[in-house]
Amino acid sequence: MGWVEELDELLRVVRRQGSLGEVLHWLGRRIGAEVAWVGGTSTVEAATAGFRRKILDALDEQLRRLAVGRLAAVTAQVGGAQVHLEAFGERVPRPVLVTVSAVELSREAAALASRAGGLVELLGRALAADDSLRGYEEKARQLRFAVLSALMAGDVALARRMTASDVPPLLGDERVRVYLLHCPPADRDRLARAYQDTSGYHGPGLMVHCPSFREHLICPIAENSGAGGHLDLDSVLRRLVRENSSYALGASRLHPLDATAAAYGEALHALAVARNSPERVAAYRGQPSLVHLLPRQAAVVWARAYVAPLHAVPKLTLDITRLALTFPRSAVARLLNIGRNTVAAHCRRAEEALGLDLSDVQARATLDLALSLSSLQSSVQLGPGDTQQAAPSLSELFGTRPATTWAETFLRPLRDAEHRDLHRTVRSWIEANTDGQQTAAQLGLSRNTVRARLRVAERLLNRDLLTTGSGINDLVHALRATSGHRAQPAEESEHRAR
Repeated sequence: MGWVEELDELLRVVRRQGSLGEVLHWLGRRIGAEVAWVGGTSTVEAATAGFRRKILDALDEQLRRLAVGRLAAVTAQVGGAQVHLEAFGERVPRPVLVTVSAVELSREAAALASRAGGLVELLGRALAADDSLRGYEEKARQLRFAVLSALMAGDVALARRMTASDVPPLLGDERVRVYLLHCPPADRDRLARAYQDTSGYHGPGLMVHCPSFREHLICPIAENSGAGGHLDLDSVLRRLVRENSSYALGASRLHPLDATAAAYGEALHALAVARNSPERVAAYRGQPSLVHLLPRQAAVVWARAYVAPLHAVPKLTLDITRLALTFPRSAVARLLNIGRNTVAAHCRRAEEALGLDLSDVQARATLDLALSLSSLQSSVQLGPGDTQQAAPSLSELFGTRPATTWAETFLRPLRDAEHRDLHRTVRSWIEANTDGQQTAAQLGLSRNTVRARLRVAERLLNRDLLTTGSGINDLVHALRATSGHRAQPAEESEHRAR
């Protein structure tokens, strides 16, 4: 076999196996020698099975000189064995190929060993480059997640400080639209790599792995996404959905950068609609939030009184509980990288402070509304009389015209002649504390029929009810305001009595 054929065979070994050990095993069989690859720190990185490592103890000086570039190759005799050492590459410390044979290698065998050593060195550089690239991609992924986390917390300045040396175009704009791509979990890495630019971003936006829902890729995109010749990420996402039947895409409205969390919530609801529509793409078309429509002063007085017991719990407990009011506790645990038991412990602490059972959907919706309203306190100036007046009840707030108008508009798609059964189904589902089996028994339907109706309700209401459940609270409020449906649950009465 000529050296060209031997080199072709060696290349096939590299392509098929790709491991250093396999290459050395092939070389040892071809030249009739034991072979080792010694790294720049004189560490044997791989060797054939019969290689005697003690031989290297007698060659310590030669190995050092080869590693630093003072020698290119050395031949020696150790214990009756013929040893040939050759260094490869230009970067010091250089790796060394060591062959040990009973007799001196023929010229052809030595040449093959030299060519194989050069190929192994190139393979090592390629693997090191791959490792570096993977490390860079992982750091870029972590930075993108950190930037998104800062934006979700409303801290745009922090997001910019994180990227001070290379601020992404997203942070140079004033408004953002969040897209939520539903895809197989295994596709997320591939997509993020495919569209990542040299800065580790994605043109005018970011592609961030959702830590809570493994099928979600969160993509905040700047308003002026087409400026400056950047990647048109909006078009890319829509094309991906067209070309992949398992994909779906939800998009929010435009929001200020510091309201990225609100945009994400809208994208969640839009995605629920998209997954139930033939096009598998949907934009959020919801109404203004109930929080901003209730009579501001009265609503804040109620909210401040309702959440007052939480002033005694740690801020971390409050933050975790707030997340658990909207998302499943398992998702909160993945988001914060903590155990589910830890999430449950914080929720119990909040329950004990408030005297609530947060496993009840009504209690969760009430507390979520109170926390959202209490965050508006800074914009409301309460006089001395306001701070001492009795807080209104939630029933009184829901009886106001803005609340009833919002609720009637919210539920209108479920009340037309074509979808009348849906209204009864969602009402029964809430009464059953979102238990599908209990709802089915109450309505005399199968559980699958109940679930199918809820999917239709998601599309009509533009709310996520089943995947993350982030739209359930609005549904609870709308039912209370329009029908007096448990307008003041037992938990609230007990809470107010204390």
